[in-house]
Amino acid sequence: MIVKRPQRRTLVWCVAALPLLLLLYVLVLIPLTPAISDIRKAKLEQPAQVLSSDGKLLAQYQWVHREWVPLAQMGPHVVDALIATEDHRFYQHWGLDWRRTASAALATFSGERQGGSTLTQQLARNLFPEDIGRAPTLTRKLKEAITALKIELLYSKDEILETYLNTVPFLYNAYGIEMAARTYFDTSASQLSVLESATLIGMLKGTSYYNPVLNPERAQMRRNTVLAQMVKRGKLGPEQLEALQKRPLRIEFERQPEPQGTAPHFAQQLRKWLIVWADRNGYNIYADGLVVHTTIDSRLQAWATQAVVRQGQRLQNVADSAWAQRSGWSIRNPLVQSLLRETPEYRSAVAKGQSPDEAIKPLLADAALVRALRQSKTRVQAGFMALEPHTGQVRAWVGSRDFAQDPFDHVQQARRQPGSTFKPFVYGVAFGQGLRASDTLVDRAVEITLPSGEVWRPTDASAPSGRAMSLRDGLAYSKNTITAQLMEQVGPSKVAQLARAMGVRDSKLDAVPALALGTSPVTLKEMVSAYGTIANAGGYVEPVLVTRIEDRRGQVLQVFAPVTPQEVLPAPAAQTLRDALRGVIDQGTGRSIRTRYGIRADVAGKTGTTQDNADGWFILMHPQLVAGAWVGFNDSRITLRSDHWGQGANSALPMVGEFFQQTLRAKAIDVRARFTDVPEQNRFGTLLNRLRGWWQTLVAPALAPAPAPPPRLPTPEPAPAAAPRPEITEPSGVEPVVSPEERQSILRHWLDAGGGLTPSENQR
Repeated sequence: MIVKRPQRRTLVWCVAALPLLLLLYVLVLIPLTPAISDIRKAKLEQPAQVLSSDGKLLAQYQWVHREWVPLAQMGPHVVDALIATEDHRFYQHWGLDWRRTASAALATFSGERQGGSTLTQQLARNLFPEDIGRAPTLTRKLKEAITALKIELLYSKDEILETYLNTVPFLYNAYGIEMAARTYFDTSASQLSVLESATLIGMLKGTSYYNPVLNPERAQMRRNTVLAQMVKRGKLGPEQLEALQKRPLRIEFERQPEPQGTAPHFAQQLRKWLIVWADRNGYNIYADGLVVHTTIDSRLQAWATQAVVRQGQRLQNVADSAWAQRSGWSIRNPLVQSLLRETPEYRSAVAKGQSPDEAIKPLLADAALVRALRQSKTRVQAGFMALEPHTGQVRAWVGSRDFAQDPFDHVQQARRQPGSTFKPFVYGVAFGQGLRASDTLVDRAVEITLPSGEVWRPTDASAPSGRAMSLRDGLAYSKNTITAQLMEQVGPSKVAQLARAMGVRDSKLDAVPALALGTSPVTLKEMVSAYGTIANAGGYVEPVLVTRIEDRRGQVLQVFAPVTPQEVLPAPAAQTLRDALRGVIDQGTGRSIRTRYGIRADVAGKTGTTQDNADGWFILMHPQLVAGAWVGFNDSRITLRSDHWGQGANSALPMVGEFFQQTLRAKAIDVRARFTDVPEQNRFGTLLNRLRGWWQTLVAPALAPAPAPPPRLPTPEPAPAAAPRPEITEPSGVEPVVSPEERQSILRHWLDAGGGLTPSENQR
């Protein structure tokens, strides 16, 4: 067999074709590398800034946790160590060092893999990891080289160094030399010593391998190599080398937490909305330097946070005391055993083949695990939100007691049963149908047959009195029996419909009779929004978070103007409901707003408590501000008895009370502002109507042995005598009734503050 040898001409053509093919391949890759505009954008990227309504910085949205430092503010040893070790010909090449590349290629072919990338090539990888990649392929190296040449054409050497040192990743979520200096040496980039600079630059060869925290010996050896390179390149005197290399590695390690800002939960929720807005309008929230002006008031936010933290700690002390008792957190408690069966340790044991009984035994004996589980499960949580009722602008948002410990947002994410704070929707439907606050129902045992055949029997903390009670008092004293009868009269579907219209628009509401007592879980944001509708005389305004968005140059991109309220409840009905809710504050379950916090402003609100005090609620309305709080545990199975915890009036109300106390004291809202009835009546007519209501509810029953029931409601059981003042109760507890002396004192303070008589005040 004859083998033909290739002709010399063929070999020459092949050798000549290789560079041409490589050049053609490079030309094909150029469009696949980052464009010049992308490189400029990466260099100039700025995170979006979130500002409060009074101009305070609330948050920044960044890709990574870093702080940009100008090259002139970096320690001189940082740059010297970097150039001497990573790219000593940095100022002589244009992005590619052909000598180093050839040397690295020869070393690789001989079996010793060696890097040949310049600092500019490394920067290209750091800026565009997805476009260039890190695979050891020819395509990646060519993309890297092309991008490096583009960078060199655009920027000076100092700009490249500054960008490199501010974008290079270190471990522990530290990006850039400034965060690395803080993380490993508790100092700034400008104060880095020669040893500290050499240590950090040495890590760049392999951050994990030369991690000074976990591998101090390797890190010290690498540091000494960097020092030797600095001597070799004339950046360090030879006489210093030996002494410096003998110095120990001194690390002051501390992770640098990302700044939370003053409204971290609000910022997290806003980020989701802003990403959608930015995508729709062609912006990037992490790079385009957007300036977002929000509705948050920094003072109100600070007062809300302070109130949540203070009251939360008080309640935590109560919870710790209650659950530390033998009758509380004990391994004999079925709830504790159930919680242990939900732990990863239990699931892992069962997955390995152990029976449930075998898997639970060691966990019950693990005192440390049981204690840690108690601390986690019995940690008190809270949510707080305040908004302006006329504009819907959110002024304060506190999602938990501590964002670092619990980033879960209890304002918008958590859905909990609202308890008695849901009752105003029942009364709102009734007043919308023409019923009056002075109309009465008998406080009696109630039985309602459900479609399933079951019988619902709502009860109160105290036994039914059998006396007639006005709707105003039924709401003020949070009587379940009165509310249940009213619910039967107006119908669950209409109540659910009104609640959705007023602001409960995202949570599912079960249109059943028990809905009257707040059995369907909702969010705090929905409830505060709905109460804003009541304060706004029946006009719903969707909660607003942002007023305007600007670009980095201050040009306005979009303004979010106030919207016209949508009337969802007739104004007269809303005013009647609002006035009845004044009674909750003046003599009902929320009266400590007056007696404890001394708030004399025109306010109305409602407390709420669910079964076994698992949830405590309180929402307070002022003509200029509506605020609400929820208190409970993340796991709704964790509860406290009323003698330990108390009703919403004792758990959630103090947060709102302290907040309003601070707000009024600082004159952030006007103590003289009053709810305005629409349409306005003349003062004489208003006073006459209120006196008539006072006469009907207090004097008339005492003169008539058996008053005829109002025609608008189903015929109630006859009341042989006037109804005595009921105890102020909610489903889970009893509070003492305010004394006549306290009532007169409150009334005097109210009149001194410029307040007018209301039906509920006349009743006192």
